[in-house]
Parts: sequence; C-alpha cells; structure tokens
Amino acid sequence: MQNIIFQYFEWHFFEMPKNILKAWRNFLLFNLNYFSITLLLKTLFLPWRREILAYPRGFDVWQYLEVFFLNLISRLLGAIVRIVLIIFGIFVELLMVISGIIIFLSWLVLPIIIILGFILGFKNLF
Repeated sequence: MQNIIFQYFEWHFFEMPKNILKAWRNFLLFNLNYFSITLLLKTLFLPWRREILAYPRGFDVWQYLEVFFLNLISRLLGAIVRIVLIIFGIFVELLMVISGIIIFLSWLVLPIIIILGFILGFKNLF
C-alpha cells in the first residue's frame, strides 16, 4: 500500500508521460498518413489526375508536339500540386512536433508551476 502522494508522482511522472508520448506519436503518424507524403514523393512527376493524351495515329509532327507538350504540362502541374501538398504536410508535421514538445515539457513542469502559484498567491495575500 503506497502513500497517495507517491501514487500521484508515479502517475504524473511515469505513467502519463508514456501516454503523452504514445498520443504524440499517433498524431505524427496520422499526419504523415493524412498528407500521404511518401506516396506523393513516389508519384511526384505523374500527370495531374492521370490526364494524359494518347499520341495520334499516323505521322503528324505538330500533333505529336502538341500531345507531348500537353502531357508535359499535365506532369508539371501534378508536380507543382504535389510539392505544395508535401511542403504543407511537412509544415503541419513540424507544428505538431513543436506543440508536442511544449505539451510534454509543460506536463512535466506543471506541479512546480502549481506549487509556485500557491506560494506566490499566499505571499500576495498576506
């Protein structure tokens, strides 16, 4: 049978930090999955929405060039959109890392802040 104070410190400094780190890891993995950063990197230069024109039958240089450049524009548009999504996903991932660090450190410092708050409150009271 442990003292309730020891149980609190065990919970606050050992159990909850594990749970916070697990939750933080889940948020980071969800973000990577939500933005599909690895898939976007693998398919970076694929055409946007698979819009690709078939080359014409026969031999017409201008039609070949037209189809080539339209397919090239489709690939460039796909790359631009994917790069923007990758950058935004990485930005959100960095925000989650920074907020996770702040939340984790705040949780560890919270008892000290509460005790200092009581001390300063009683000091100002009297």
